[in-house]
Amino acid sequence: MSWRKDKDKDDGRAERGYHHGNLKEALLQAALDLISKKGPAGFTFADAARMAGVSPAAPYRHFRDRDELIASIAQRGFEQFESVLTQAWDDGRPDTVTAFERVGKAYLAFAREEPAFYSAMFESGLPPDANPTLMAASERAFAIIRAAAERLAALAPPGQPRPPAMMMALHIWAMSHGIASLFGRGDAARRKLPMSPEELLEAEVLIYLRGLGFPTDRQAEAAAPAGPWGKPR
Repeated sequence: MSWRKDKDKDDGRAERGYHHGNLKEALLQAALDLISKKGPAGFTFADAARMAGVSPAAPYRHFRDRDELIASIAQRGFEQFESVLTQAWDDGRPDTVTAFERVGKAYLAFAREEPAFYSAMFESGLPPDANPTLMAASERAFAIIRAAAERLAALAPPGQPRPPAMMMALHIWAMSHGIASLFGRGDAARRKLPMSPEELLEAEVLIYLRGLGFPTDRQAEAAAPAGPWGKPR
């Protein structure tokens, strides 16, 4: 995602000239830049206006306050996040375990490549239920992880209790989010690892699934008995 940027040669401040209709985009980009530098709590509404090269009153044409501005950024982040996870999941092809590994890698890649969006999504402190549109966008993204968890739950061996898919989705999301926040975002202060964040997440998920008694090899689905709707893909 990109917006046109014009640099102020006099003082180095990033100003964005705008014509009628793109003030909102200029403000969103300004806030995104500020989040990348200072975090979602490190700037004011006036700072965003200044960064966009407009008057302090101008942002009120499009946003009620700073929280609504950040919520708009978080919503866009979740929409992109949903698209990335959907593409990685690819409806569980060619098999559930392989597809799920792609989802994990996509999760970490998004956190690393879009740190400002990720911060707005998960570190802004906004009450999720205060913005229904933002809540809906976050739920759609989480639904991809839940869909993968449902397929994983379907791999439970015959006669073994199947864990609730929502519980699995929350556990796996917590693993992914923890690794992304601690090790997958290029933070300068992170602890050095003898493995990549992707390898760490893969190992953690495999240990988790094996602890539940699930087969984790690619041939497991081919050998799994068919359920009422056929074998899990």
